[in-house]
Amino acid sequence: MNKKNNIKQPKNSSYWMYGLIISIFIIFTYLGNSDNFGGTKKINISAFEKYLNASEVSKITIINKTLAEVTLTENALLNEVHKDVSKSNFLGQRNTYGPHYSFEVGDLELFQRRLEDAESKGILFNYEFKTVESKWLDVLIGFLPLIILIGVWIFFMKRMSGGGAGGGSQIFSIGKSKAKLFDEKSDIKTTFKDVAGLEGAKEEVKEIVDFLKNPTKYTKLGGKIPKGALLVGLPGTGKTLLAKAVAGEAKVPFFSLSGSDFVEMFVGVGASRVRDMFEQGKKNAPCIIFVDEIDAVGRHRGAGLGGGNDEREQTLNQLLVEMDGFETNEGVILIAATNRPDVLDPALLRPGRFDRQVVVPNPDIVGREKILKVHMKRVPLAPDVNARTIARGTPGFSGADLANIVNEAALLAARKNKKNVSMIEFEEAKDKVMMGSERRSMVMTEDEKEKTAYHEAGHALVMLNAKGHEPLHKVTIIPRGRALGVTMWLPERDKLAHTYNELNAQLASLFGGRIAEELIYGKDNITTGAGNDIQQATNLAKRMVKEFGFSDKLGPLRYESNQEEVFLGHSVSQQTNISDETARIIDSEVKALVKKGEATAKKIINAKLKDLHIIAKGLLEFETLTATEIKDLLKGKKIVKEDENKGSEANNTEDKKTDNTIKNKPIGSVPLTIKNTS
Repeated sequence: MNKKNNIKQPKNSSYWMYGLIISIFIIFTYLGNSDNFGGTKKINISAFEKYLNASEVSKITIINKTLAEVTLTENALLNEVHKDVSKSNFLGQRNTYGPHYSFEVGDLELFQRRLEDAESKGILFNYEFKTVESKWLDVLIGFLPLIILIGVWIFFMKRMSGGGAGGGSQIFSIGKSKAKLFDEKSDIKTTFKDVAGLEGAKEEVKEIVDFLKNPTKYTKLGGKIPKGALLVGLPGTGKTLLAKAVAGEAKVPFFSLSGSDFVEMFVGVGASRVRDMFEQGKKNAPCIIFVDEIDAVGRHRGAGLGGGNDEREQTLNQLLVEMDGFETNEGVILIAATNRPDVLDPALLRPGRFDRQVVVPNPDIVGREKILKVHMKRVPLAPDVNARTIARGTPGFSGADLANIVNEAALLAARKNKKNVSMIEFEEAKDKVMMGSERRSMVMTEDEKEKTAYHEAGHALVMLNAKGHEPLHKVTIIPRGRALGVTMWLPERDKLAHTYNELNAQLASLFGGRIAEELIYGKDNITTGAGNDIQQATNLAKRMVKEFGFSDKLGPLRYESNQEEVFLGHSVSQQTNISDETARIIDSEVKALVKKGEATAKKIINAKLKDLHIIAKGLLEFETLTATEIKDLLKGKKIVKEDENKGSEANNTEDKKTDNTIKNKPIGSVPLTIKNTS
């Protein structure tokens, strides 16, 4: 690419215009004031006495007891003698208010006696004494309210403009694009090396990078580069990072903005900002325009209460026009990101606008390992840290989730005053992200602890024995998040689909806690702890019947309406109606699946009642058990657990306080909300 990128810099601030207007206003106001016509004419005291005796003086002001200012009467100003002090200024105003003359008083007592003699002769005039510290101070004080008013006006005009592009004249730039320009030479440091775990997505966009570097390579063969690329993926998968890497690799200007930046309270502003955005892009071509969360303005038209005149739709229409108006050699490429491709307007996705949809999925085990290594570069690691092991235990995690684990591990190590981060901190961080934060300060009675232990032991026992269930990972009776206990399982590998047997096994494990409580404490003493389990089981059974076709009576038909459309017009038009008879069959089939899962759980626990007691006893003793430790207990082996809070004085202090001061106190009205984390 031989073409030099002439990036348009923002224009200099034009606030000097405001200053010029204010200055002119002050000058006109000051000079137009009748009290300020260029000063008074100096005279001697003899001339003053002459005017006084002729009854031409209306007022005398003695300033600081040294200077006298004389104001003449209106009749006296008509005399030819006083024409110099009564002439008009450049605004056409006559000096009728004065003062007109000034002179030094001299002896103040003698001057006062002269005034008293004139009064005794019947000459009418007024005189007063005045103290003036600074003339300019008076001027400043006089104009201070005006200056404050103008300053407040400028401030509010700047705020109302929304800080749009265009420098200081922001009141006129509300329709300007709010895209932020990143200079490829200084601002963009991200490359494909910084994007780990997205090999497939990177291959899709490398062609765009190659075109921006060597456009003639494609144009001379008649090829057309994709005009736009849409990055689709779940939140946290790295869509924005990938777009920055494209700009960093191509070494071109990069405009970044959000879809919500087009939305404004004023009608027509969105369309105006779209036009300005593409104009800026053409001036700085070749370049990349990145629009994050484009579903804010790119949703289906005609799907709202505003109809065709909706402001959002006008913005979308302008976006469609601008994208379709690109020439092949312009070198402006639009990259957008969204996690809701289903709500985008079809016209936006057609070839010629967004030619490609690049799927940015959650990383697989290899990708997770690479992502972890990227984030671990900034963290001092202990020799026992194995990124592969952590990646194996985090299926379904996004890049943002993995970054959070590394950060949480670093914080935990800092809390323990360690110099590096070990595998223990990474395991604790993983549990914290998956199961929630520990709430060791929560008070539970021994009876509640025992019920919680049997509840979680029931979940674990069914998971270990239900055919087709994913492997058990960890069980704890330490309150985490909103749950009083958690039983967690992890798949051995990344799961892409589930079988009928696997889903039935999940249903059974969800009822393991409730069945364990019933068998140990009786039906009348079942707690509310299974509330979340029942909710999960019901939702899973409904999906099996209505979406997955796992019902012989209903067959492989979808009975679930589309719940993804959240805006009114479109969701109303896609409602799926079913008959009352079909609804009764659905309810019957859902109930049958749930009852089958409950029966399976009861059968397993009745057959393994001795194992249930062993697991529950182990949980009461150690509070947290891994799958390996549970298997060892069932085999009759003794397990030894190290103090996980060693090195953390804060935790040790809090635990001692709990044991010594609040042990065996009732938990109060907190409901038992134990859940099985899936």
